[in-house]
Amino acid sequence: MRLGYILLYVPDVTAAITWYEAAFGLQRRFISEGADYGELDTGGVVIGFVLESLAGSHGFGFQAQRPEGPPPAVELGLLCDDVPAAFARALAAGARPLAPPATKPWGQVVSYVSDLNGFLVELCTPMG
Repeated sequence: MRLGYILLYVPDVTAAITWYEAAFGLQRRFISEGADYGELDTGGVVIGFVLESLAGSHGFGFQAQRPEGPPPAVELGLLCDDVPAAFARALAAGARPLAPPATKPWGQVVSYVSDLNGFLVELCTPMG
């Protein structure tokens, strides 16, 4: 078994994908014709966005994420070589800063932002 997708339930798939392209430079794979699902290519695991109304049809409930609420207890970790530059780009696109770039005791540079829907995104250098 291997991880293939991380799916985020959002109120507007096109807006989320467009924002991630601007904030992080990720590439759009596609958006469905009805804009109820879309994907970004990260060079590894796919980040998918699902329209909340479609996600609600799965037969179970979920907690909708909103920017005014606290970040969820899960994060997207995006690897980059220049965390301060990535952090600045995300802020310029409208990300909410949560923690500025800092070097951790183990040598990794890490920062945190909240995306347009309130999801937690870590920008960090690779480990090792």
